[in-house]
Amino acid sequence: MEVVAFAAGALLLVLALWDLFETVVVPRPTPGWFRISRYLVRGSWRGLRAILNARPARSHDTILGLFAPAATVALLGAWLVTLIVGYGLILFALRDELRPVPPDLGSSLYFAASSVLTLGFGDIVATGAAARIVIVVAAVTGLGTVALVVTFLFSLYGSYQRREVRVVALQAAAGAPPSAVALLENYARLGLVGRLPELFLDWERWAVEVLDSHIAYPLLGFFRSSHDNLSWISALGTILDAASLMLTTISRVPRGEAKLAKRVGTHLVEDIFNLGFRSGIPTGLDRAAFDAACSRLEAAGYTLEARDAAWPHFEAARATYAPRLEAMARYWATPATSWLGDPVALRAPLHPVDDP
Repeated sequence: MEVVAFAAGALLLVLALWDLFETVVVPRPTPGWFRISRYLVRGSWRGLRAILNARPARSHDTILGLFAPAATVALLGAWLVTLIVGYGLILFALRDELRPVPPDLGSSLYFAASSVLTLGFGDIVATGAAARIVIVVAAVTGLGTVALVVTFLFSLYGSYQRREVRVVALQAAAGAPPSAVALLENYARLGLVGRLPELFLDWERWAVEVLDSHIAYPLLGFFRSSHDNLSWISALGTILDAASLMLTTISRVPRGEAKLAKRVGTHLVEDIFNLGFRSGIPTGLDRAAFDAACSRLEAAGYTLEARDAAWPHFEAARATYAPRLEAMARYWATPATSWLGDPVALRAPLHPVDDP
């Protein structure tokens, strides 16, 4: 019985500490046949989505917005509980080295909890060398776990805030939900076409930072924008659609930065998608919606390529990122998966940005 308890406790400690190391310390995705954090986050997300699907949609976004912060706290709780149970089983196997001897497993778990949480009431004392070593290690790992998760939380919120700055700023030119057509229209109306390369350069840097942070800490993908009808996924899709239009449809505009922004943005979409998303059936974009977008761009003052020649090139450019981006948007339940603009909205007149 003691051997089984000791082995089970040691296994739980290895699982908890390895998962903590992979999730918080290692700044890149790591494979693993069993990850506490993976099953906890993904399982609870599926459960929450299933519950919300059976309820009115009015409060869905508010509830989903609470998921990521709650999941971070839940991870800390799960790691601490696993450590407590692991150390409790080991101390139960070494109970002859404790005074008074714990009469049952529950008493050993209580002593383990007071050690991991460094409470130290002193009602149970370790007298043997092995038990004393276990108690010291339990206190160190308990304090270390809390410190690492607190640091992890600050890192998550720092990356989240840097991500959202450009997402919110995009609303001024692209609307909410954002639209690539509205973005290009407003830049033309405000005489800012010459600053489009600067816009794409800024979003190229944004994509690099998001790629680095979201690949290292996938939990960031669950953090939602604090503004209605906005998300980092829809913002990224808007920029990629705008870049695709610049490269395939609009002529007489500088294309270098648009090409680089599309290349880096597509890389971002591909790498995050490879974390475990499944391909679905893309909604696609029909020719009528593309023609409506071209008509609005021409009205805004852009010179366009021949539509029959531009259409297949734009469709091919969009196929490199749109299906994956739509799958990510469906999984995270983010708004606005048609980043070029809803076909009905494309035919509506432009709602101009208010002048200061």
